[in-house]
Amino acid sequence: MIDLRQLQALRAVHREGSVTQAGRSLAWSQPTVDYHLRNLERLIGSPVIARSKRGSTLTPVGVLVLDRGEEILTLTDRALRDARDLAQMGRARLSFGTFPTAAAKLLPSIVAQVADLGIEIDATLLEVGPLVSAVNARTLDAALLYSVPGYEAPLRPEIITTEVLRDPLMLALPEEHPLAARATIDRESLMSLRGERWLLGTSLDDPMDTVLVDAFAAEGHELEVAIRTDDFQVMLGMIAAGMVIGLVAKLAAGPLHPGVVLRPIDDPGFARSVLLAAPREGASDQPTTAVRQLAQAIRHAVALSEHPAAG
Repeated sequence: MIDLRQLQALRAVHREGSVTQAGRSLAWSQPTVDYHLRNLERLIGSPVIARSKRGSTLTPVGVLVLDRGEEILTLTDRALRDARDLAQMGRARLSFGTFPTAAAKLLPSIVAQVADLGIEIDATLLEVGPLVSAVNARTLDAALLYSVPGYEAPLRPEIITTEVLRDPLMLALPEEHPLAARATIDRESLMSLRGERWLLGTSLDDPMDTVLVDAFAAEGHELEVAIRTDDFQVMLGMIAAGMVIGLVAKLAAGPLHPGVVLRPIDDPGFARSVLLAAPREGASDQPTTAVRQLAQAIRHAVALSEHPAAG
């Protein structure tokens, strides 16, 4: 079985470039670092570092071991931190990432609910791409993100997802627009907007924008993207002024903005799946208990946002 000190020694050599410097960074002697590296190599049956007069580098086997080992060391550090927090304060800490519109609508309720369960949230607000990277690297315990049909988030196999909301995408139009009188927008009507000026988000790979751009491309049309912004109020102001049109997720919509109408799109492809992504716990197909409690809190926060009187 791998000793954590073997992984610590390997990581230190990789960072410092030599066994001697690795020992100094760990406050170990050089023979101690050598001892753990030799034991690791004996366990694997192959060298994990290559030594030269210029220092030490990892072999391909060493790189593979360190790649997996970083996850183990991160989880170990987090387990110690959470256990100490629980022992000292009676609380566990959960590192949680979410995209900004969900944070604005849901985060206060989520934090209040899990606090009653002895869970303290360290919240980080990021766009979907960085959230995926962070939960894949396990620098976050859990991340609230979204995808649309056919544009699933590139999560690692050990990251599992729980859908907490199916969020329709709405077409946002100036109230004087010819389609504003429609109750819903079918695909044919949507395609008739190919000559309009559109507002999209600043991220070029946002799945909400990608599904729209690709839908028009499939019909041989290219959208004119006039403005890019992630500021929701700026977006609504420009639409109200008749400068652009765009897509708005129902979760982000909130109270109606003067001069703007929101119309549902009658196409199942225009809906995003809001997901809670987190690493599975050990060999199980479930995340940790704290993450499962977080998922319940998110669903309740969604229900309260849709029906405030229920709270």
